[in-house]
Amino acid sequence: MSYVGPEFDPPQPRRPRRGPLTVALAAIVPGALLGWLVYAAVGASGGGNGSDRATVRTSTAGVSSPAAGPSTDDAKQPDSATPGPASPASSAPLASGSLKGKVVVIDPGHNPGNFQHTAEINRKVDIGTNWKECDTTGTSTNDGYTEAQFTLDVSHRLAALLQKLGATVKLTHDNGSPSWGPCVDQRARFGNAARADAAISIHADGSAAGNRGFHVILPGSVHAGGADTRAIVTPSSDLGVRVAANFVRVTGEPASNYVGGGTGLVTRTDLGGLNLSTVPKVFIECGNMRDSKDAALLTSAAWRQKAAQGISEGIVSFLRGH
Repeated sequence: MSYVGPEFDPPQPRRPRRGPLTVALAAIVPGALLGWLVYAAVGASGGGNGSDRATVRTSTAGVSSPAAGPSTDDAKQPDSATPGPASPASSAPLASGSLKGKVVVIDPGHNPGNFQHTAEINRKVDIGTNWKECDTTGTSTNDGYTEAQFTLDVSHRLAALLQKLGATVKLTHDNGSPSWGPCVDQRARFGNAARADAAISIHADGSAAGNRGFHVILPGSVHAGGADTRAIVTPSSDLGVRVAANFVRVTGEPASNYVGGGTGLVTRTDLGGLNLSTVPKVFIECGNMRDSKDAALLTSAAWRQKAAQGISEGIVSFLRGH
């Protein structure tokens, strides 16, 4: 999400050289764990058609790439990021029927107007454990397709799919309203006020070229200041596992090769959008905008529809399993 100029991310720390046995295990174990996720999702959801049709309106406002300069973000450059739980989603058959009565909050990461409101988004807000910037501009592809445009597009598609099943869907912001933000603390409280049965923040990463794949960020256990995630850690983990499993199955996008140890799951305690949530919530980084292979997918309307479909099926699996 964070944009750091033409040089992109800081150099990655060199990893210690690993022996042949370690390399072999590292290659086998994450693959087996992700295999469990895919198997569970297929058994639980019965599959999806992964339609390439755009079913809702998309954001078309042109936004130029931001000028070079460092920034921080609520979902980038963590102090520490640990692989999340590798437990597979339940493979029990889902209950049929509509999602009437269920409330889903979708949080499109960033806002296209943030580029014109740097002073406002740079002010610090309390996230319970510490203070962080209200929001950031987000990242973009090398050709200038911004993360904020991407997240609104996928969010619209996701909302349409869930509404078709009867769910009440609310977006934290939409089509320039508000003109910047909301701040990360407000995004969390939006879901709380809606008493969401599930909440998800849509993002795309801004890591170095060669780093590719998706990952789902789960809330860690936090009890500090105004943050207390202890009640939502378990249901959020369940939601995240189901979203990850269905996302990889529908889109074919691999799990991240740079965080999460190949599981596609990462647990973090430094994000205001998760720390301040009192409802089950996860983030998803759908891919890396700075990698050419991922960028080709993220800029494809057909693939964005698949991304929305995969996320939707994960959320539906979670809602019908509770």
